[in-house]
Amino acid sequence: MDKLSYEYRDLVFRYIEENVNTVLKEPVSFIRFPFIDPGSVYDGNVWDWDTFWSVYGFLPLTEQFSDSTLKKRIVEHAKGNVYNFFDHQLEDGYIPMMIEVGQWKEAYLNMRHKEKVQMNMHKPFLCQQICLISDYIGDYSWAADKTEQLDKYFERYREDYFNKNCGLYVWCDDIMIGMDNDPASFGRPKYSTANIFLNSFMVRELTCMAKILRQLGQGEEKAKGFENSAAELVSCIQEEMYDKRDRFFYSVDVDICTRKYDWFHQGLGVFWKTLPIKIRTWSGFLPMWEGFATEEQAAELVKHYHDESTFHSDYGVTTLAKDEKMFDLSVTNNPSNWLGPIWLVANYLVFRGMLNYGYVEEAEEICRNSLKLLGEDLKKTGSMHEYYNPFTGDPIMNGGFINWNILVLNMVSELEEMGNCPNYENRKMNHGSIVPQGEK
Repeated sequence: MDKLSYEYRDLVFRYIEENVNTVLKEPVSFIRFPFIDPGSVYDGNVWDWDTFWSVYGFLPLTEQFSDSTLKKRIVEHAKGNVYNFFDHQLEDGYIPMMIEVGQWKEAYLNMRHKEKVQMNMHKPFLCQQICLISDYIGDYSWAADKTEQLDKYFERYREDYFNKNCGLYVWCDDIMIGMDNDPASFGRPKYSTANIFLNSFMVRELTCMAKILRQLGQGEEKAKGFENSAAELVSCIQEEMYDKRDRFFYSVDVDICTRKYDWFHQGLGVFWKTLPIKIRTWSGFLPMWEGFATEEQAAELVKHYHDESTFHSDYGVTTLAKDEKMFDLSVTNNPSNWLGPIWLVANYLVFRGMLNYGYVEEAEEICRNSLKLLGEDLKKTGSMHEYYNPFTGDPIMNGGFINWNILVLNMVSELEEMGNCPNYENRKMNHGSIVPQGEK
């Protein structure tokens, strides 16, 4: 890391320290527990994976903040994120992706679910956030009475979002899928896409459920069942989602069956379980973050990262390969634009995947480029934004966004920690930990 990078790092830290209180929200209306919102236009919203990454970024900073009360408040608000989602879980196990106070008497997504509208549910970050907080404070007991609700959460996933034919999880539709307009899912028929994004994060979610059960002493056999489900999911991802020709992980179409007509199609029918949706998005790198990519697959993914015609940018990783026909940098919200702009959460996850497999130079480059992106934005605008132009580094929209932009500081601390390890070559695979690096 050069001097300028550390100047950018200090600039980002000061901005976050000055603005942390703006995203720590107190209970309001039917949001009964404190929570963390992303900032900017998302003021007052409780989001699923957004809250996880805010907590992931904030926890390593608590000892560095000059306000000593912030550590306790951040932990309380982090727990509140989890409590709020459990508080809005419906009887059938459904948990909404987002809770917003508006003109309604309850969470809007819950209202729609009760009306039998098919939609997505809380992305697989609930167990991950419980483990993240619990490992940080060294205590799982605060979530001890939530395992029954977690069972219902996973049961709802298995009933509504699991394709038994191929063993993969599917989105119901393209609403609030994290990567809002991912072409592999956006605009496609309901329940037709097993997305690499969803399935990669589900591997970690299942593993975290097993950890929660063990930490709470609530059944070794049950914990092993969740671990086995995670292992089976990895096997299905490898079988169905890794393309040996392109050497890349793709989302897949699961709407596969022999469609007979009259006496036609009576012979050899469809015997394959999925078809690859050959659109290269940043989420194809997620198996490196989760750690189930093989060493050979990781080496091939690194080549994709270096390709100037696809993912490589002076500011990180484009969220869609530049040579895809859908590549577009338009200013858009609802859905947000993931068709190429730089998002810091994507930068971080690719960075961490590189570090997991020992690709230190690539990780350092992503870190430096991310610091430059946010540092220059702060110098020019006095703020950070939600996503950025991959060619110029200019912000595209939503100033005041904090959330996963914090992760650039995680990159710095994780590089420092790994670099200071004398046996670095043997530290490639800390895949099981989801505690922010630097915490014990």
